[in-house]
Amino acid sequence: RMESLPEAVLIRILASIPAVDLVLACRLVCCQWKNLVDGAALWILKCQQEGLTGAESQEDAENWQNFYFLSKKRKNLIKNPCGEEDLQHWGEVENGGDGWKIEELPGDFGKEFPREEVHKYFVTSYEWCRKAQVIDLRAEGYWEELMDTTQPKVVVKDWYAGRSDAGCLYELCVKLLSENEDVLAEYKSETVAIPQDNDASWTEISHTFSNYGPGVRFVRFEHGGQDTLFWKGWYGVRVTNSSVTVEP
Repeated sequence: RMESLPEAVLIRILASIPAVDLVLACRLVCCQWKNLVDGAALWILKCQQEGLTGAESQEDAENWQNFYFLSKKRKNLIKNPCGEEDLQHWGEVENGGDGWKIEELPGDFGKEFPREEVHKYFVTSYEWCRKAQVIDLRAEGYWEELMDTTQPKVVVKDWYAGRSDAGCLYELCVKLLSENEDVLAEYKSETVAIPQDNDASWTEISHTFSNYGPGVRFVRFEHGGQDTLFWKGWYGVRVTNSSVTVEP
């Protein structure tokens, strides 16, 4: 009988069951199973079995379970980050000059991107171009209690570059929003000025939100720029490989 098994053996059996089933079904079987599913040992084992590292600093059982779920769910929440789907999923906040355009890497007077899986980028024009995405965290599977109590890190990254024959400007603004889209936390970069005759290298910018308080339901990501010479066409800043991830 299952109840006669040593606890260590029962934990190994439970560790083979999908995590969602453990939480939604197995913990309802009996008090013993509930205690095991709510305890740290089961989730430590699942993390070890599935190669999820970095949880060693998590001390209590709740953090181990959250670490497991957040690690398994980790993905880029920005859709179409590199322009492979034209401007799909991006809302155009400003479309100045000749508007946004998608080009193939490395582009005229440009450099290849540091990661070979990135093939395209968005490029701005001679007046300000800005585009944005709003991420619905609940729709992505990050439930309210998790966001309010655990407050996992929200990590934002973006890449930008100029072309070597033209100067340009770049800005990034990311907001954590409530149910009613009130701003609960905000990161706004300085206006980055890239001079003419630059080396066209790609630069990563990043920010991590933590301890932001309860109520976060949406992430609003906005970036953009323009060229500084006001040349007709697409001589402004280039952006690609944008990302927003929720991490333990």
